[in-house]
Amino acid sequence: MNQRETTVIWNKHSGKPYCNAIVWQCTRTQELCQELKDRMLGSSIRAKTGLHISTYFSGPKIKWIFEEIPNVRKDAEAGKAVFGNIDSWIIWNLTGGSKKGRHVTDYTNASRTMLMDLRKLSWDEEITAELSIPSQMLPEIRPSSDKDISGYTSRDGPFKAKIPVCGDVGDQQAALIGQTCFRRGEAKNTYGTGCFTLMNIGNEPLISKNGLITTCAYGFEENKCTYALEGSVAIAGAAIQWLRDNLGIIKSASETEEMAKSVAGEGSGGIFFVPAFNGLFAPYWDMYARGCIVGITRYTRKEHLVHATLEAICYQTRDVLEAMIGDSKIKITQLRADGGAAVNNYLMQLQANLSGLRVIRPTITETTSLGAAYSAGLALGFWKDLDEIRRNWQIDRVFTPEWPEEKQQRMYRDWKKAVMRSKNWIEEQS
Repeated sequence: MNQRETTVIWNKHSGKPYCNAIVWQCTRTQELCQELKDRMLGSSIRAKTGLHISTYFSGPKIKWIFEEIPNVRKDAEAGKAVFGNIDSWIIWNLTGGSKKGRHVTDYTNASRTMLMDLRKLSWDEEITAELSIPSQMLPEIRPSSDKDISGYTSRDGPFKAKIPVCGDVGDQQAALIGQTCFRRGEAKNTYGTGCFTLMNIGNEPLISKNGLITTCAYGFEENKCTYALEGSVAIAGAAIQWLRDNLGIIKSASETEEMAKSVAGEGSGGIFFVPAFNGLFAPYWDMYARGCIVGITRYTRKEHLVHATLEAICYQTRDVLEAMIGDSKIKITQLRADGGAAVNNYLMQLQANLSGLRVIRPTITETTSLGAAYSAGLALGFWKDLDEIRRNWQIDRVFTPEWPEEKQQRMYRDWKKAVMRSKNWIEEQS
């Protein structure tokens, strides 16, 4: 299980990265992405990869490194420099590094590079050519649960033992597996630094018309994949960190539940907080948006801002869910919740109230690690099949909607107005 999209390029002989990893939230590739859009490549890239052209994904980050860091492109063309998301970097080091390390990735991580053809499950030559990325620097693409084993840990490494490396899956897809969303239409949301809602759409990729991305959900056999619609929200728990670290309103994230409950009768006091700190991801894909707080009066207190921050997490999730229903035509009645912020009971009830869905929290909320373990265990035969894994999933608590639909819709309409205030901020300013 690993952080997706975060990009590393290293020398396969020395084992040293050419520069610091570029994390998924970084917006330094904004101009490169705009160039791709100006060249009218958005439709063809989306049709092949299921992704929007965005600073989010790995492909533009590779091109940025080529243009900004000396000698990387030359070494890549010579077969010395290799690329990987964090999974590839870790596996390469675990399995021997510069001596004999395996340079591999899996379907889920490869689908987040903006370089992989979703249907062929292979690197797309036209896209890599457009970005001037040599194919020899890309990792071999393997199943998420690899029965043929992607390698063994080196006895010279940290484990001092020969351990099979046979499970590799991106963190959000790992959470989908950990939540046992193996049937079409089952959906989960992970409440972490960002929010990531995934819905299983079966064995055929569906290209979204409503601002979502299509991604590989998991692949437990070679050349076979189950797909998902995903809505990625860049700032969720990170907004709570901002309240703590930048504004000093809270000392710890755990305080938000009691502070929000203290104004439960009045909610956010009429304010809306759109935390578009580095643009808006799904379903808006506006890299020019920036955060805003609207509706402030002299009545506004810090408790209202805390409440509005929790609401923002829920509203952004509802944005994604509405898009999923529009794309799939599947009626979603429940949402499985996990991640660090899922322990906040007030947030979970607020999500149920603002979305009109039953929110189900399992007994194990750290489902990303669980999903990675399931992937490896399936490869080794520790678990027989998906039905056996499904029987392990247990419910901790169910949060049922308590608000009338009229209140839900009215507040959601006001949220959409606030989002419009944040969009295209940089562009309009310039």
